[in-house]
Amino acid sequence: MDVNGITFSYDGNVDRLHNVQTTIQHGKITTIIGPNGCGKSTLLNVMSSNGKPRKGEVILDGKAIARYRPVELARRLAVVHQQNEAPDDLTVERLIRFGRMPHKTMFSSNKQEDEEAVEWAIACTNLEQRRFRTLDQLSGGERQRVWIAMALAQRTPILFLDEPTTYLDMFYQLEIMELIQRLNQAYGLTIVMVLHDINQALRYSDVIIAMKEGRILASGHPQEVLTSELIEEVYDVQVLIRRDPEAGLYIVPMQAVLRPL
Repeated sequence: MDVNGITFSYDGNVDRLHNVQTTIQHGKITTIIGPNGCGKSTLLNVMSSNGKPRKGEVILDGKAIARYRPVELARRLAVVHQQNEAPDDLTVERLIRFGRMPHKTMFSSNKQEDEEAVEWAIACTNLEQRRFRTLDQLSGGERQRVWIAMALAQRTPILFLDEPTTYLDMFYQLEIMELIQRLNQAYGLTIVMVLHDINQALRYSDVIIAMKEGRILASGHPQEVLTSELIEEVYDVQVLIRRDPEAGLYIVPMQAVLRPL
């Protein structure tokens, strides 16, 4: 997937993205980081055709995503949004089955393929013991796994995740991040996600895209991109970068850098 010179505005006046140019590497985990309001989620929305750019285009498999029919794009790209809603009395299995909608037509549906996809998604997300429970019987982490499972049931080669660990405690954050890594390593999914936690981005990403004020400031391998100088430029925070034999590279925030108003 190629992002070619994207400029985007919600209201036609103030640009939220400015001439954004990047390439999403096939089979890798790419994480977009940056401060609140920098355009991370906006970029993800534009790349998934949920926003029409004022300039530029996104190319997927040699074709501009604007030229894909919605059902055609949904067979290539699945998205798990930051906030998701569904009736509380819906069961886990039934919600996951909605992921098969792009593969159904008015006249036909491959039921065996649908069943295999749903069972695979349930197994991948370790929801076998939860499949008949309703959403109101689940923890926050379990609900997040259900939304990921619904996206997996689409059987797309690309998965977008907008802040998948938001509002989750430490255990469920790690559970979700390890699931994402496993999906990439075991099934070769190309994954693009937005994260706030820089240490999670360091640990679980192949590629980091660092953004500020609607622009990409740096992109590349996490250990090359995430220098103390870049982090201060992006977040206005001074940090120490340390390496542990077991944990690997990690970042320790030290103090905020106060800029003149």
